[in-house]
Amino acid sequence: MRLFMRRRGEAGPDRDAARRLADLVRETLALEEAATVSVSEISCGDPACGGAETVVLVMRPGRRTEAAKVLMPMAQVTAEALVAALAPLGAPAPAGGGLPLPSDKG
Repeated sequence: MRLFMRRRGEAGPDRDAARRLADLVRETLALEEAATVSVSEISCGDPACGGAETVVLVMRPGRRTEAAKVLMPMAQVTAEALVAALAPLGAPAPAGGGLPLPSDKG
C-alpha cells in the first residue's frame, strides 16, 4: 500500500481528487496566487476514517503553514466536509503579514 509517494506525471482518480480539493481550498479560503496548497492522503489508524485520512496543508506568504484533516479517503471527501475542516483556517492574513499579535484584553 502506497502512503505518500506518487510517481511524477502519474494520472488517475487520486490525482483528480487532489486537484479538485486543492481548487476548492483556494476558493473557500480566497487564497492569493502566491499561496500553495498541498492535498495528501495518508494512512489512518482510527477506524472512523476508513483506513485513510486526507491532509490539507495551506502555505501562505508571511504565515506559518496551516493544516486541516478530514477523516476519510481523498476520493470520498465532500465539499461540505472540506469546508468544515477548513473553517479554523479561514481568517485572512493580518495587515502587514506575519502572525497575528495577541490582543489586549483590558
